[in-house]
Amino acid sequence: MSTPRRTQHDLPGPSGLGDEQAPTPHGHDGDGPPPGPPHPQVALPRPYVCYALMAGAVGMFFLGGSLGQTMVAPDGTVMGVLKPLALFGPSVRAGEYWRLLGMVFEHGNALHLFFNMSVVFTMGQTLERGIGSLRFLALSLVTALGGSAFALFFNFNVQTVGASGMILGWGGAMLIIATQQGRKDLYFWLVQVAVISLLPGVSWAGHLGGFLFGLPCGMALRQGRKFYARAIPVLLFIAAALALVASHPERHGGF
Repeated sequence: MSTPRRTQHDLPGPSGLGDEQAPTPHGHDGDGPPPGPPHPQVALPRPYVCYALMAGAVGMFFLGGSLGQTMVAPDGTVMGVLKPLALFGPSVRAGEYWRLLGMVFEHGNALHLFFNMSVVFTMGQTLERGIGSLRFLALSLVTALGGSAFALFFNFNVQTVGASGMILGWGGAMLIIATQQGRKDLYFWLVQVAVISLLPGVSWAGHLGGFLFGLPCGMALRQGRKFYARAIPVLLFIAAALALVASHPERHGGF
């Protein structure tokens, strides 16, 4: 998954919430006070959530192969290996609910891991620095659960791995809070992802679910920190409830 070219530099204001800063007036031809000493550079906050995502994904890539479970059909046919954190409907229905979030640390191959982590390193770190680690963590939980819910609704019996649904949720949130130029780059990137989502073996449902849950998170961010603090628990509850419903289709007439 590629990254929007300039979007990571186009969040509106230092907090990413529309806090534009007016330019500092400088003296010209003797008018006004002389410029003061330069202000010291403020260190950017560390994106600890993105660090954890990258470390966990890389660790699972190297260690997960030895932790997988062999899937055997009722007739004794070996159906493949179930990755330890992969999203798989029957396993979630059996009580392995950690897979709803654990899937973001699992990846199909080295190329899949590289592309997803490159977006975490660029877009993810910038968004986390812009809105703060706690708000970013809450956003990531909502969009990861939203992506898992849609994947279960439409591909219950298929293994789904990767952080793409959560990442598309970041894109949905940034589409709301980014500057005009940032939105243009995001539109171009989203079209690319939409095309990729139609390829065989790619979870279009997980991508769509994450993106759709990212949009209301972005709207809440745009309203300010207090509104976001009240809205995000509601969005998290809705995403979790939808994921639980999707985990037990037999209780709701099937999907």
